[in-house]
Amino acid sequence: MNLIRYQTPDAAPWPALDRWSDLRDELNSFFDMPFWSGFGRAGQLFTGWSPALDLYESSDHLVAVVELPGMRKEDIDISLHDGTLTISGERKLESNKGEKAQRTERYVGTFRRSIALPTRVDASKVSATYQDGILKVTLPKAEEAKPKQIQVS
Repeated sequence: MNLIRYQTPDAAPWPALDRWSDLRDELNSFFDMPFWSGFGRAGQLFTGWSPALDLYESSDHLVAVVELPGMRKEDIDISLHDGTLTISGERKLESNKGEKAQRTERYVGTFRRSIALPTRVDASKVSATYQDGILKVTLPKAEEAKPKQIQVS
């Protein structure tokens, strides 16, 4: 009996495997192109972009905090209708004269976020501030929605 050292099979009989590997690499590079970079994010394929929104509640008010970096306050619209807060606007494309984009990942264009509020608010006292790319909308609760302390007699 003779012992023969194990030799890994040569890939030459399997040229199709190399073609599949090449195809995978080509597809990966295709989706890294600037045109597709904005579409690669989950849930954004047909809806454009949507800024992150947090909603906080205290006993007196609700506060909506929205991330809108790179926007001007003039480009932001806020409305309140039937218990739904809607924040919309448009982030404009910055034009770089003579420069060609190699990669673009920031969203541009219009957006619209609507959120149903969990309680009634006093629309006449709603206020909003915008600083350092963060929009903060303060929505005071309506008097009938605030918790009341009832004394037992």
